[in-house]
Amino acid sequence: QEIEQIFGALISLIINNLTKQISELFQLLIRIINEILEAIADEVQAKAFYILAENQKDLDRIDDKESLRYAKLQLTEETLLRIAEDIRGVIELPSPTGKQIENTTLPNGLRLCKTAVPFGVVGVVFETGPYACFEVFSLCFKSANACVLKGDASMKYSNQAIVDIIRSVLDECGLNPNVCILLPNHKETMSELLQAKGFIDLIVPKGGRALIDVVCRDARMPVIETGAGVCHTYFHSSGKAETGQKIITNAKIRRINACNTLDCLVIDKDRLNDLPYLCRGLRDNDVIIYADRHAYAALRGSYPDSLLEEASADSYGTEFLDYKMAVKTVSNIEEALRHISQYGGKHSEAVVAESADAIALFRTLVDAACVYVNASTAFTDGQQFGLGGEVGVSVQKLHARGPVGLEGLCTHKWIVEGEGQIREN
Repeated sequence: QEIEQIFGALISLIINNLTKQISELFQLLIRIINEILEAIADEVQAKAFYILAENQKDLDRIDDKESLRYAKLQLTEETLLRIAEDIRGVIELPSPTGKQIENTTLPNGLRLCKTAVPFGVVGVVFETGPYACFEVFSLCFKSANACVLKGDASMKYSNQAIVDIIRSVLDECGLNPNVCILLPNHKETMSELLQAKGFIDLIVPKGGRALIDVVCRDARMPVIETGAGVCHTYFHSSGKAETGQKIITNAKIRRINACNTLDCLVIDKDRLNDLPYLCRGLRDNDVIIYADRHAYAALRGSYPDSLLEEASADSYGTEFLDYKMAVKTVSNIEEALRHISQYGGKHSEAVVAESADAIALFRTLVDAACVYVNASTAFTDGQQFGLGGEVGVSVQKLHARGPVGLEGLCTHKWIVEGEGQIREN
């Protein structure tokens, strides 16, 4: 019961504003948390057969074994090994919980300490694969938050197996297993979760546009608004064709159903002669291109007719999550910026350019959580950013923005210490 005693002691210290002791106790708490995370990582490997057997029950309910949905849900021994290593990666990260962010002494002698603290109970609604259970729990637990998970019904057996393992380890370590709860898949559960103000401190949607819209509309507690992708790569007139081809191919096909996947290539009109070369990797991977009039003419004859279609109004602003991509021709960078502003998801946007002026303008004016210069948008990921994973990619401007890791799961409080000071006016 050591960890519960620590929480009790923390409450006492917080009440008495003993800042230094609070920090020390948080460090003890983090040590115990790390030990539990290590035990969970070990159990992932020890119970791999059980997890895979339950995962197979979910997979058996999918008729099309070649579908992207099947690939999203499928777990393998290799996947579970990577998950275990990711959990151990979270252990290695410093926890922001209890960190003194800022210390100030006012002229009247009051000592102010801005201290990072957990939100409390974090609700996460997700449509991504069952690996999200481990990822979300690890980040919430390391930052001293409890988590309430609501997964998609298509992965109910996998999610239940994973959460059962987590809760079993928590129980064996003497911690209330209710710091990790998986809600049932009943339709009413979502509504009840979003109305649970006073019980849930923060909620994060992790999925497609429809899910995000429902959570943002109906939740009665603060929401970290994650974003649908609709990611662009702008190939500027000064861009290197070889660099562009590598980036475009990687951003489109590396992981086709990820939110950081390329949806629209924007290209300067005077570089249309390079378009067939830029799209060579897409052709080799059977990507359907929806091209505007100028791009269609540039690709016709060099791109397979079966994969080339004329763009419609719906081609832009669409998160395809499939082997599909739009192409938009622009006259200059100002037109490119207007297009991205109109159709982008404020998630991840990239420019391929050598012009310092163009790069500076793009970096300054593009409104997105992650802006790339001569690099693939595929890097928008908590693991790639060194955050140990993510509970989602935030596109909002308040609190966390971009991949939300440990720091994004903390808020702060001001600890104010004095010697009897009172305010006179």
